[in-house]
Amino acid sequence: MAEAADSEAKKMREPFRLKRTRQCKKCPWKVTTDPHDIPSYSEALHRELSRTIASPDMPLGSTTTMACHEHAPADEMHCVGWLTHQLGPGNNIPLRMRMRDCENAREIALDGAQHKRFEDTLPRGNGGRRYG
Repeated sequence: MAEAADSEAKKMREPFRLKRTRQCKKCPWKVTTDPHDIPSYSEALHRELSRTIASPDMPLGSTTTMACHEHAPADEMHCVGWLTHQLGPGNNIPLRMRMRDCENAREIALDGAQHKRFEDTLPRGNGGRRYG
C-alpha cells in the first residue's frame, strides 16, 4: 500500500504540459456564454460538475477535474475556465500543488469576463435560458 502511495506521489511531481491553454469559444465560465448554445448540452450533467469544485473539506491529493466540452472523452483535456477559477478564487489547493510542475501554465489565456462561482455558470431565467 505504501508503494502505491509513493508511486502516486512521484507521478504528481512529474513535469507535464496542458494540452489546451486557451479558453474555448463557448466555455460556460465565460459570462457571455449561454450554456444552451453548447452542442449536446445537458443541464443535468452541467449541475453534476459541481463535484469538480474545491471545498474546504477536500482531502489533500484528491482532485476531480472538469473537462473541456469541445473534446471527445478519448482526447479529454481540462476546461481552461474551470482551471483558472480553481487556481484563483476556487482555491483548489491540490490543483495548485499539481500545477507547480506544469511547463506551459504561463500560456493559459482566458477570453473575456468570467463567472466568479460555479453556480453562475448554470442557466437561469427565461425557462432555463440566460437573458441577453
